[in-house]
Amino acid sequence: MRNINAVFYKQLRDTLKNPFTLSQFIMYPMMAFIMSVMAVPNFEGVPEDIMSMIADNMPNMVTMMATIFAGMGLITIIPGIITEDTEKKSLRFMTMAGVKPLSYLIGVSGVMFFVSIFTSVAFSLIGGFTGLDFWIFTAAMMSSVAGSIVLGAIIGVLSGAHQAAQGLALPAALILGFGPMIAQFNDTLARILHIFYTQQLNIIADHLTMGGADTPLWQSFGIMWANVAVLSLLFVLVFKKKK
Repeated sequence: MRNINAVFYKQLRDTLKNPFTLSQFIMYPMMAFIMSVMAVPNFEGVPEDIMSMIADNMPNMVTMMATIFAGMGLITIIPGIITEDTEKKSLRFMTMAGVKPLSYLIGVSGVMFFVSIFTSVAFSLIGGFTGLDFWIFTAAMMSSVAGSIVLGAIIGVLSGAHQAAQGLALPAALILGFGPMIAQFNDTLARILHIFYTQQLNIIADHLTMGGADTPLWQSFGIMWANVAVLSLLFVLVFKKKK
């Protein structure tokens, strides 16, 4: 527990000193807010059916930005954190001091997870979720955040260098961030992405906004946390292999 706390506070200090990292947690919900509130002015002369169609699709736009944040934003942030520790030899010193792979993962992830709580709550509020739906959507967001944090950690450990990490992170971020949006228009892609946590986030959002879905909520959450469990195991194996 002492090692986890040490990594957590070290990463918290580094994060607070990095405006670029902090901006990622603000930028995506701000864009969702602009699209959902400010992007629908009451123009005179615009047909009511068009305005109604735009208003009906606002929850989908919020979900889209939430998916991009959970699937794309974090996957590009975490590798940079780990490669920075690698390049500055901080990670080597921590392992020599007895920090275990899971302790390091929990310490670094804990900071990102904690900050993401505020971003996830912001998305839930902007999306207009209330009551039980608010907590379900926030939980789905945090489940996706957990998956992206661990996947980003794997990429960071595998890469070892910042440029290599970004090269590996970008394809994964594009698939997980934008894939669910494209899958709305392609059933084959939707079936392929069904096993991934960001697609399940979209399914849960559809369940809450449209009143039903083919996949039950418990199954969607099960798939998301199965992703987290598999990725966590893979992180431990990669961390040990890279020494």
